[in-house]
Amino acid sequence: QVQLVEAGGGLVQPGGFLTLSCATSGLVFDVYTLAWYRQAPGKQRELVAQERPGGNSDYADFARGRFVISRDRFRKTIELQMNNLKLEDTAVYYCAATHQYRDNYWGQGTQVTVSS
Repeated sequence: QVQLVEAGGGLVQPGGFLTLSCATSGLVFDVYTLAWYRQAPGKQRELVAQERPGGNSDYADFARGRFVISRDRFRKTIELQMNNLKLEDTAVYYCAATHQYRDNYWGQGTQVTVSS
């Protein structure tokens, strides 16, 4: 019933930019913390950024100042604007909707490759 679908990944050169989008359906959108995670080969999945229902956002150190997470309450999407991309940003990026007293949901992931 609940579905999260990422889009916008691809190949980009260092210093470039990408905007990821996560379309949601079947979700009580406004009560969930919405987040972006990423996982590179051989590494653990890590939080990139998250936005709480009240609008407060948290960023990983590597993302702060370069990435921006936003919640579109009309389209019910989660976006991640990524600027000044680096080689180490290469990973599969996942969107997630979490809630302490409800089920958590994950998208299927979208590949971001930063290469010259």
